[in-house]
Amino acid sequence: MFVQPLSPFSNLFLGRSGRFGVVLSTVLRTFSAAKKDPSKGFRGCIVTDCMVDPCTPEPSVVIVGAGIAGLSVAQRLSQCGLSNFVVLEATDRPGGRIHSCWFGDVVAEMGAQHIHGACVNNPVFTLAAQEGLLKPPLKRTNSSKGIYLTSDGRAADHTTAMVAHHVFDQIQREALSLFAMRRGKEHGSLFDFFSLRIQQELQNFPEDQRYKVCRILYGLTHRIRMKVGEDLSKVSADNYGSFIGLPGGNVQIPLGFVGVLSPLLKELTSCNVKFNKPVELIRWDTVREKKDGSPRAIVQCCDGEEYCADYVVITVSLGVLKEHAEEMFFPLLPANKMDAIQNLGYGNINKVYLDYDKPFWVWSEGGMKFAWSPDELIHGSNWTKGLVSVEEVVNSKHVLCAFICGPESIVVEHCSDEEVANGITKVLRQFTGDPSLPYPCTILRSKWGSDPYFCGSFSHMSLSSNVEHQCDLGSPVPGHCDPVPPVLLFAGEATCAGYHSTVHGGRISGIREAERIVQLTKKFGGPPPNL
Repeated sequence: MFVQPLSPFSNLFLGRSGRFGVVLSTVLRTFSAAKKDPSKGFRGCIVTDCMVDPCTPEPSVVIVGAGIAGLSVAQRLSQCGLSNFVVLEATDRPGGRIHSCWFGDVVAEMGAQHIHGACVNNPVFTLAAQEGLLKPPLKRTNSSKGIYLTSDGRAADHTTAMVAHHVFDQIQREALSLFAMRRGKEHGSLFDFFSLRIQQELQNFPEDQRYKVCRILYGLTHRIRMKVGEDLSKVSADNYGSFIGLPGGNVQIPLGFVGVLSPLLKELTSCNVKFNKPVELIRWDTVREKKDGSPRAIVQCCDGEEYCADYVVITVSLGVLKEHAEEMFFPLLPANKMDAIQNLGYGNINKVYLDYDKPFWVWSEGGMKFAWSPDELIHGSNWTKGLVSVEEVVNSKHVLCAFICGPESIVVEHCSDEEVANGITKVLRQFTGDPSLPYPCTILRSKWGSDPYFCGSFSHMSLSSNVEHQCDLGSPVPGHCDPVPPVLLFAGEATCAGYHSTVHGGRISGIREAERIVQLTKKFGGPPPNL
């Protein structure tokens, strides 16, 4: 029997017992205290260089979206002495693509799972450390741990797997270097680049080893989908290396990624954040002279309520902009902004958590990695082709997490729980060669692609993308060279060149736009002038 998961908000805050419950309760207590006494939402008056003169009139700011970017904008404005802002969140919970849920007695990360780059250069890492969410020694993810299985039920021996992994790492370093080389030659899609290099490297192996090595290399290539959420034939090889990796490895927050929201919400009051407020239209006017005192922008929600603003910070996902930018803004956004929205890639990843009464694996031995053949990847038509890995869940001996990435992850969202369980079990039986593997007793899964408030998972560099598109997406409207002060500001991981697709990219972009508002407020001595 399959249990339908609760709504995101109830599932997020339902359980209050145990360590995870402590984090969730802290988030709730912080927000509840601010409701009763707004002064408790602030930690005191600390004068810093960023502070705006308290005698300066404040501009009005509307922040669209309460994900990590939107909350980072709000927190930074608050820290700098600006409080005349409101955050409009379309859903009934904060966090956006950070969504931690209870699944039995374990934490199921439906969205963001790892801090990518566990070091002080990562603002999300420092946020988690300040909250005491990370305890030494840090457990970093080991991508090479686990067993490699082929579709005919074979398991690669450890030596062959490690040699293949070494070859793959070398090919990936070459792919990453293409961005810096820029010799004028275009290398096409990431899949084509890896396929060519794999075929070249296979010639260095004895004939009897090529079968497994080939499938392991293509299986590892297939796992790159977890980084981009897209079919690699649609991902740019030349811009793959534009991503800036941070040192320190990847770590998971044991108590749930949702814990990083607590320090952000501490800076806010209930007046600052409004839930169930999807935005329908943003009217901005920078052409006509505004001598009548009319607002620079009006944000209209789907329920008809309107908010006037001097600045509007848009932090919705790139997927939402792709779907709704043409009707969401009036006037229409500038051509370079619309081109950026159209050309940047946006992928999708879904997770399926599987709970077993009788686990068929030994805990802490690593996950199961699928070594697909190139023909299976190119010609396969079933959604299970998007299944790239099945991993153990931290702190659980009876739950596995299956990752389905790319176009197939959109298809699977329209399948029933039974169909999903059957499909994954069939693949597990095929790749292990054991037709007796049990079905899970319960599953919990994400559906980011069909969620109208996300429309997918995160951005990537498509064949038509470049870094300039990311910069254009993150630039204010009007632009820097325009005589009119900016009205629309954009934040979110897709706007953060080099750190796209990461939580820390979202946070960096939010702080960036908050600083922009602070500096403009200092420049104008208050709200921007009516020209």
